[in-house]
Amino acid sequence: MQRLNEQSNIALKRTVIVAIFAAVAVVLSMVESLIPLNMGVPGAKLGLANIMVLTCLYFLRARDAMMMVLLKTLLTAFIFGTFSSFLFSIMGALFSFVAMWFLLLIGRDKLSFIGISIVGGIAHNIGQLTAACIYFNTTKIFYYLPMLLIMGVLTGIAVGIAVRYLVPSLSKLSLFEGFLA
Repeated sequence: MQRLNEQSNIALKRTVIVAIFAAVAVVLSMVESLIPLNMGVPGAKLGLANIMVLTCLYFLRARDAMMMVLLKTLLTAFIFGTFSSFLFSIMGALFSFVAMWFLLLIGRDKLSFIGISIVGGIAHNIGQLTAACIYFNTTKIFYYLPMLLIMGVLTGIAVGIAVRYLVPSLSKLSLFEGFLA
């Protein structure tokens, strides 16, 4: 009976963490939308919500982090977007998620948050370009790839630095006990 209680508590904690992370990611997206930043490339953003994605991937199982990504993407699409913005966002989020999850899977103790985040930022941009290619039915959209790769590296560095400080801070909270390897 006690084992069942412990499993229920862990499942509840996971659900709470996913909900909190998704909510914070939506708020970060809203804050980002208020920052008047022209990066010179259509669709390029800071990607502040990815702070929560990488943090969630670090603490929880892949399926929990995937749920958080889906919640964040759906909620931000309802708040900000159109179908095309949802398509671009979900493709970028999925590409980024898979890339970061894979890197954590193979090199959790060998790779830095910054390196993982850079790959995630680049994968996000490739995912968005892929969505644009499908949506606009042209491969000419990949003209933006070099600039978006640079943006992915720069935003990946910023997100990785934030995660590098966030994870140790969250690790001290009792909510995260039992989730670290």
